[in-house]
Amino acid sequence: MIDKDTRVIVQGITGRQGRFHTKLMLEYGTRIVAGVTPGKGGEVIHGVPVFNTIEEALEKEDAEASIIFVPAQFALDAALEAIEYLDLIVIITEGIPTHDTMKIREYAERKKKRVIGPNTPGIINVDRSKLGIMPSNIFKRGNVGIVTRSGTLSYEIALTLTENNIGQSYLIGIGGDYVICTDFVEVLKFYENDPYTDAIILIGEIGGNLENIAANYIRKMKKPVIAYIAGRFAPKEKRLGHAGAIIQREGEDAESKIRILREAGAYIAETIKDIPKILREIL
Repeated sequence: MIDKDTRVIVQGITGRQGRFHTKLMLEYGTRIVAGVTPGKGGEVIHGVPVFNTIEEALEKEDAEASIIFVPAQFALDAALEAIEYLDLIVIITEGIPTHDTMKIREYAERKKKRVIGPNTPGIINVDRSKLGIMPSNIFKRGNVGIVTRSGTLSYEIALTLTENNIGQSYLIGIGGDYVICTDFVEVLKFYENDPYTDAIILIGEIGGNLENIAANYIRKMKKPVIAYIAGRFAPKEKRLGHAGAIIQREGEDAESKIRILREAGAYIAETIKDIPKILREIL
C-alpha cells in the first residue's frame, strides 16, 4: 500500500496533532511533499509547504496519498477532496458522524479509491514509510503482517513480537468505528498476495461482524492467520472503548468470534504472550 517512494499530503498539517505527527513521519522517512489547511496556504511546517487545497498542492507537487488530521466536523469535506485527487487516504480523525463516514465510503467505492479508517492508527511499512500515529521505535522489520481494529493493542503486540526477535512487514489499522471504509478481508487479501508477508496477526474485538466475515475468507487462505480477540469479559450493551466495540446482537461477543475463527482454521491466541509461541511453531 505504501513504500519509501510514496508521496504524501498531510491534511490538517497546521493543527497540533498534524504538526506533531508530520515531524515524526518525516523522521521515519515518509516522503511528505505538501500540507493542506484552508486559509493557511504559504506557511511552511517542518520544511513542508502548506497549500489551501489539494488541487493547489498538486499544481506544485506530485502525490498519491493523504493522511487526514482534520477535526471531525470538517473531515467529510477533507476526505471527499482527497478521494477526488488521490489513490490512498488514511483518516486518523475519530468522532466523525456515522452518516459522514457512509458518504465517504460510498464516494471512495464509486471512485475506486482506498480509504483506511476513520479512527485508525494508520499504516506502517516497517523501516520504509509510515502514514499514521503509531510509535515507530517498537517495530522491527520482518515477515509478519498485522491487521487491527485497535491501535493500542496492536502496539503492545508489535512490541511483544520485537522483544521476541520476530519482525513485522506491515501494520494496518482498519479503524475502531462501527462504520469503516476498509475491512479485515481487504487487508487479508493484500497480505495473502504480499511477497514480504509469511504470516498474519488479526487483532479483533467485540461488536459488529467484521471478524466473522473475515473467517469466511481465512478458510481459503494459504498463509497462516493468528487471531486475538479482545473483550472476553465485556458486559453486553456496554461500549468497550471504540464506537464499534459493543455487543448488540448474537455472534458479536468474543467467545462467538473465537469459535468461528477457530473453525475457519485460524490459530487462536488466548493471551498476547501466546502469539510469539504460535508464530515459532508455524513459521
